[in-house]
Amino acid sequence: MNWITNFVRPKINSFLGRRDMPENLWIKDPETGEMVFHTELEGNQWVIPSSGYHMKISAKERLKAFFDNGAYELLESPKVPVDPLKFRDEKRYTDRLKDYKSRTGLEDAVLSGTGTIEDLPIVVTVQDFAFMGGSLGMAAGEAIVRGFEKAIELKRPLVLFSASGGARMQEGILSLMQLARTTVAVDRLKEAGLPYIVVLTNPTTGGVTASYAMLGDIHIAEPGAVIGFAGARVIEQTIREKLPEGFQRSEYLMEHGMVDMVVSRLEMKETVARLLKILLKQKASAAKPIEPEILPPPTAVAETVAQA
Repeated sequence: MNWITNFVRPKINSFLGRRDMPENLWIKDPETGEMVFHTELEGNQWVIPSSGYHMKISAKERLKAFFDNGAYELLESPKVPVDPLKFRDEKRYTDRLKDYKSRTGLEDAVLSGTGTIEDLPIVVTVQDFAFMGGSLGMAAGEAIVRGFEKAIELKRPLVLFSASGGARMQEGILSLMQLARTTVAVDRLKEAGLPYIVVLTNPTTGGVTASYAMLGDIHIAEPGAVIGFAGARVIEQTIREKLPEGFQRSEYLMEHGMVDMVVSRLEMKETVARLLKILLKQKASAAKPIEPEILPPPTAVAETVAQA
């Protein structure tokens, strides 16, 4: 009888065995390959500190980081017909929607909220790329229109963060109709004399770029974001030429006049607040007029000089 194994039974697994470690504790920088701890990224709005690479961020996280003290009132998600075309490819469209709703905790790809940035009341609409690539369907289109309507109702500026692969193919022509509906909503906001700022994030492509994402008063882009209508490979195949380095990136578009400025996510709130205050000041009617300095008459000045 082996007294070591039968009576002592050392629990080697307690210090040598494999432990269950949570996934995604460390995240790899796509540009440098550096491994960054996930809590450090969360605290830095998912911007890698060393390289400045902007990773994708959820709509809820973006709203929380953008509004003052992370406080905002979320607008109710609109109810629209589900799968009106009874679409099916590898799986049913209804099953895809259930899957993405379960994964993201969202009803669809767009969230809108009201709150303040630097004490300025605004409405913010955000697309979440994690929900079917931020594609624009009936629900997303209706949510965007509701955001514009709320801004007009409250007489507030609207800031929109775009992140989309374009129209949602599973909804066909009903998806393309959202391009016209959102464009009309933009026009109504401008008719009301309210500022509209668009923040283009990675990626913003397809029909979204051909509609509301390029109709802002000011267009801001996050660093390194892909922005365009058709993909670079499709364009190269069509024109049969090699595209320039960095084509369709934020920095290239700013150099060629398609984007007004490229701003880091860490400075976005302060930049947008400053721009909105400038735009709103141009239309302010309650500003206190500057009273001109009242100078003494020339004779009084002459007498004073003579007495001196």
